[in-house]
Amino acid sequence: MEERDKAVPLLLKALKHANHELKHEIIFLLGNFAKQEVAWPLYQMITDPDEDEEIRHFASIQLSVISPFLKDPQPLTDRLLEDLKSPDPELRLHAGFALGWEGNTQAAIPLIELLYDSDIRIQQTAVNALSNLRDDRILSLMLERLEHGPLEQKRCILLNLWRFYSKRDEVISVYLKHLNHAEADLRFDALVLLGLATETREHISVYRKCLSDKDPRIRALALKDLDELSSEELLGFKEEIQDMLSDPDMKVKKAAIKLSKKL
Repeated sequence: MEERDKAVPLLLKALKHANHELKHEIIFLLGNFAKQEVAWPLYQMITDPDEDEEIRHFASIQLSVISPFLKDPQPLTDRLLEDLKSPDPELRLHAGFALGWEGNTQAAIPLIELLYDSDIRIQQTAVNALSNLRDDRILSLMLERLEHGPLEQKRCILLNLWRFYSKRDEVISVYLKHLNHAEADLRFDALVLLGLATETREHISVYRKCLSDKDPRIRALALKDLDELSSEELLGFKEEIQDMLSDPDMKVKKAAIKLSKKL
């Protein structure tokens, strides 16, 4: 870093020959202090079909991080938007992720179109990229796909809703609604996210209902979250907790034993 004029060209040259681990380190380093110089080499990586897929993905992440700081990101953005039309699903995948940076509103409509791509991985990437735009207007579209999209896309959307900061109350209501969903995976994700977004005591009745869920993951997680409450607050759950000491699932049983000792 003290000899930047020599170091950057040397690192870029090494990038072409480095092994997997060293490429990671060089990409990360250059992304911190040589954004302008590393942008197009990163683009070449994500468009190179012979490059390792993990490296291509890492390069696309770094490109989405540095693009807002480029002096003129437009030429790169234009190339990435063209790549979204490629018949190669891997290229669409990596280009889509690279376009997901805050304020890149020109990518919104092309990324929205990717929500309906035939490849589920690209659908999920589109969700991530659109969330990274930090545009609250996209929330309504996300909620529409949450109703009608495939399960994998629904899970990805749930996991990204926290990014819509100014819509916190609406997002929490979505989590609460999905705790009644027929799909156990969505109920579990919703409970995890509710626990991250709110205090357990704000929704005690919700956690109480989760104790009787058919999915043992949800019962165990509800017990774990209830451990945040005081002994006095847990007294209202005493009967349910004692009943769960004989739960057929070992994780549920262990969580119930822990709460029983607290009581």
